[in-house]
Amino acid sequence: MSALTTYPANQPGQGQTWRDFDAIAGQLSGLGVQFERWQAEQTFVADADVDAVLAAYRSSIDKLKQQYGFQSVDVISLNAEHPNKDALRQKFLAEHTHSDFEVRFFVEGKGLFYLHVGDQVHAVLCEQGDLISVPADTKHWFDMGENPAFKCIRLFTTEDGWVADFTGDKIADSFPTLDQYLAAL
Repeated sequence: MSALTTYPANQPGQGQTWRDFDAIAGQLSGLGVQFERWQAEQTFVADADVDAVLAAYRSSIDKLKQQYGFQSVDVISLNAEHPNKDALRQKFLAEHTHSDFEVRFFVEGKGLFYLHVGDQVHAVLCEQGDLISVPADTKHWFDMGENPAFKCIRLFTTEDGWVADFTGDKIADSFPTLDQYLAAL
């Protein structure tokens, strides 16, 4: 189940949590974050290739491409056996921004996005079927957990794909990891 917890940036133990999808989407909308749920247009097997995954969500992808001018779309998949999972996790855990807005759709699995907006931090637990957009220049980080298990469609307005500007702020170290967040729900 998707969840949103909003914390004061200086009090990571003092959050308020929402679990109702409409309440989550409403709270995030106030931050300029798009949060919605997609359904596949066709079924596909768990180990489906990139083309099959993209075909299953083609009309939703095309709608977003037309609406926002996305130039590239890819699929990222990570599991607990991936040889670089620890290095990738550390890269995404560092607070960063993008000059482009970030859009992720969770085809499978889950992950935890943290959005650092003003004096608040918003933890967004995304699960299968969830789409989230992070506005350009929004400080954020992402945790896939110690044993990642997710597949995401990523959309970009540039052909460069994922390009991060790391803030150097260690705020992410103060907040729960995905595994800690799930244990506390």
